[in-house]
Amino acid sequence: MAERNVRVRFAPSPTGALHIGGVRTALYNYLFARQHGGKLIFRIEDTDSNRFVPGAEEYILDSFKWLGIGFDEGVSFGGEYGPYRQSERREIYKEYVRQLLDAGKAYIAFDTPEELEARRKEIQNFQYDAHTRMQMRNSLTMSKEEVDGLIDDGQQFVVRFKVEPGEEVHVNDMIRGDVCIKSDILDDKVLYKSADELPTYHLANIVDDHLMEISHVIRGEEWLPSAPLHVLLYRAFGWEDSMPRFAHLPLLLKPEGKGKLSKRDGDRLGFPVFPLEWHDPKTGEVSSGYRESGYFPEAVVNFLALLGWNPGTEQEIFSLDELVQAFDITKCSKSGAKFDYKKGMWFNHEYILRKSDDEIAGLFAPIVANNGVEATMDQVKQVVHMMKDRVSFVKELWELCSFFFIAPTSYDEKTVKKRWKEYSAQQMTELAAVLEGIEDFSVEGQEAVVMKWVEDKGYKLGDIMNAFRLTLVGIGKGPGMFDISAFLGKEETLKRMRKAIEVLG
Repeated sequence: MAERNVRVRFAPSPTGALHIGGVRTALYNYLFARQHGGKLIFRIEDTDSNRFVPGAEEYILDSFKWLGIGFDEGVSFGGEYGPYRQSERREIYKEYVRQLLDAGKAYIAFDTPEELEARRKEIQNFQYDAHTRMQMRNSLTMSKEEVDGLIDDGQQFVVRFKVEPGEEVHVNDMIRGDVCIKSDILDDKVLYKSADELPTYHLANIVDDHLMEISHVIRGEEWLPSAPLHVLLYRAFGWEDSMPRFAHLPLLLKPEGKGKLSKRDGDRLGFPVFPLEWHDPKTGEVSSGYRESGYFPEAVVNFLALLGWNPGTEQEIFSLDELVQAFDITKCSKSGAKFDYKKGMWFNHEYILRKSDDEIAGLFAPIVANNGVEATMDQVKQVVHMMKDRVSFVKELWELCSFFFIAPTSYDEKTVKKRWKEYSAQQMTELAAVLEGIEDFSVEGQEAVVMKWVEDKGYKLGDIMNAFRLTLVGIGKGPGMFDISAFLGKEETLKRMRKAIEVLG
């Protein structure tokens, strides 16, 4: 059989914000498509009209735009296989429902929700299948006239797939190998509902994948139980030759404890589970996003790529192009991946270190301005250069660096108690006189003179530097002391020292 062109799809439902697990699924599809010179299709699965949420589709598209994950075809991208929104494909699905009914592979069922509930109470672990279907109200137990009469009377019905018992269904999974299921454990799934004239996920999915010539279906592990049904549907239509290869990705698990990662975990532990901030139009609730929390899109992509897949090397930092080169779907883990959100913060820190001072300064400058400080871009850049290795997010810089721009108005009690000795005021007065006499106020210019003065006086270097830091910063933190004083300049340094001597005595 000739090698097929790789065509994969990401097909979310517009029922709310895009979960980070969905982002990873889309990313793996993207990497697989790019690696094989294939196409990535964006399809919207909106057959469940009750769960539709306004704005969700735009939100999903904006998320991928921010992340840099591009699609080749689909909703808002165009292409030859449209429409790509399932609600716009009703007539197409009806044709395939008729095909299954005519071939005796599916049947019409009239059982009401109340009747089904009564059966569940009556029969333990009831499922609609080969053992129970002949006791129910459907086209297998009624005459054609009865069925037609009920339909003509406007009676609502569903179309169910007829699963034959006693078969072994093999799913050839690229991650899990051969998965074999006995057809006896499958129920006769609903494929179509007359109430809204729309198919269910199972039928729409198969028909779309076939018509859009999807070669590989890469999706979450939660869809593994429906894979055997999808294999049977391909067979029922006679499409075995065009059946896609499956790959069911491991679940993203809670950071601690068991179970699937949920939004509640993020709320509880203080990390986002959505790519962008989400405003729920129904409840008005606002959920945090990676973008608004200060993550770089490249860091999020890098972090997600390594949740459930391992390159087999020590390398951890990958650009998108490097991920395309290295990715191997068969090396994905079979077991769930713990969502280590702290590692996500580590990745963001690494990306801050790798970005130029100019780029980080561009992001930090508005924060400085918002705090009422007029600083030149060069000053902001100098501070970034000294301090960016200490933060995981650009927004954390202000709290750490504000002393560069604003003189302390108070002095940290603990630091004063520990660092300001009874002789500190005298030593700082002397140091101020030394600094005033220095012509070259650069780091090197100050260091040579001050170090010689400390040595000549026989002072303890720690005493001098700790007290000096307290006078300029107000607390025991910050980079090298001469870096701080060189940045502040002679006039501001002396002004701060004299104020501290006066206050601390």
